[in-house]
Amino acid sequence: MTLPTPAVAWTDASREAAFQTWLAPLTKDFGLSPDTLRPASADASFRRYLRIDTSAGRSLIVMDAPPEHENCEPFVHVARLMRDAGLLVPDVLAWDQPLGFMLLSDLGRQTMLDGMDLDHAQANHARYMQALDALLAWQLSSRPGVLAPYNEALLRRELQLFPDWYLHQHKAITLSDAQSQTLRQAFDTIVAHNLNSPMVYVHRDFMPRNLMLPLQAGNTPAQQLGVLDFQDAVHGPITYDVASLMRDAFLSWEEDFVIDVTVRYWEKARAAGLMDFEDWHSDFGAFYRGVEWMGLQRHLKVAGIFARLTLRDGKPKYLADTPRFIAYIRHTAHRYRALGPLLRLIDEVEGLQAASGYAFGRV
Repeated sequence: MTLPTPAVAWTDASREAAFQTWLAPLTKDFGLSPDTLRPASADASFRRYLRIDTSAGRSLIVMDAPPEHENCEPFVHVARLMRDAGLLVPDVLAWDQPLGFMLLSDLGRQTMLDGMDLDHAQANHARYMQALDALLAWQLSSRPGVLAPYNEALLRRELQLFPDWYLHQHKAITLSDAQSQTLRQAFDTIVAHNLNSPMVYVHRDFMPRNLMLPLQAGNTPAQQLGVLDFQDAVHGPITYDVASLMRDAFLSWEEDFVIDVTVRYWEKARAAGLMDFEDWHSDFGAFYRGVEWMGLQRHLKVAGIFARLTLRDGKPKYLADTPRFIAYIRHTAHRYRALGPLLRLIDEVEGLQAASGYAFGRV
């Protein structure tokens, strides 16, 4: 039995009319079948993605990005950089910049996350090695001055999402002067650690949900992962994307697997000349500490973002993953004496007992 094609909902009749006008000439140019238009996915922004079939038996993707909320120029710019670096990214087939409509090639329906064995970490090892190959190709193509810098101002703006949205808006907590001072000192230390790192191109959301498993002829998995959701890329700390990959927003692995994959990344990056910084070339532990400090910044930021998505944007599903980020934050804060006050603050907020007994001890 053939299931009916899900309808595409429009909340703005004028935008729907503009879309139909834009799509009409493309129907002939690309052999589109308008009656197959259907939702493909949505993300945490105002963008959404639609899938449409062609008379040649393939599918294409339509990006609907209302220009009052979304700027598509970074997507096009970063897609070009990634393609030049040898990554598999969507081709931009048509783009109406003023309207925010884009026709893209389709990298498939299955993400790396969809294809994972969540009960057996090692069963996913080969996929993570593919992810590292894509990440290293991206980093090795880096040039300064091409993407916006992931600088102190941006790091601090992101960190501020945690008190503004997670603590104040979500938890309804007003920090005392002492608590505010604790948070400021922790943020100062986190920013200083993360700026003390080699700088490369940073995807900024490099994780299995944004990596695709495209299919070759005969439905055989391709050896190259596709990369999506890259429009917020910047030039920043080399530790960011591997922290994002292994301390995922939507799944967690035991630390032995996290270290295993991170060591493989370190070995590959070292061989490629990307670890020529202080003692990182010879000391994996020094590099791993850098990854942990970077991950801490990301987790504080994302806890704030997920609260904002729920409270401001009406997307409550994201807040369900917040306990994962609090666990990441506590795990890292427990390792480092300088973060003891932050750990106590988090435990006060969450009503939790201090963590103990992690692999490397306190530093």
